[in-house]
Amino acid sequence: MRLQYPTDIRIIQVPCTGKVDIIHLLTAFEEGADGVFVAGCLEGDCHFLEGNLHAKKRVQRVKEILDKVGLGVGRLEMYNLSAGMGPRFAEIAREMDQRIRELGPSPIRKAKASLPKAETEMRV
Repeated sequence: MRLQYPTDIRIIQVPCTGKVDIIHLLTAFEEGADGVFVAGCLEGDCHFLEGNLHAKKRVQRVKEILDKVGLGVGRLEMYNLSAGMGPRFAEIAREMDQRIRELGPSPIRKAKASLPKAETEMRV
């Protein structure tokens, strides 16, 4: 559809959002992501029956974790879309990009950048 969305967004495809685990979301932030959004099937229309419902619970749990560690819940979101909702996907991508720009860079990335080089290499 040649839709326009920000070029700094990285898409990682999975067979079902039910395959997105808590560790994947946390690792994205640990590796330097300023924000993450998960786009899954419409509720009640998951090809794998309940995968998107499992993902929704996991996203909510990670939001709680992010809030507790001071990263904020605004850096993570889940949306339910159908495959035919390309324009809505691009709109969400632009909205998330704007939200993350307003929040600024991830404090995790700042903290990681301030570590001595040898310590940074050990963590990678």
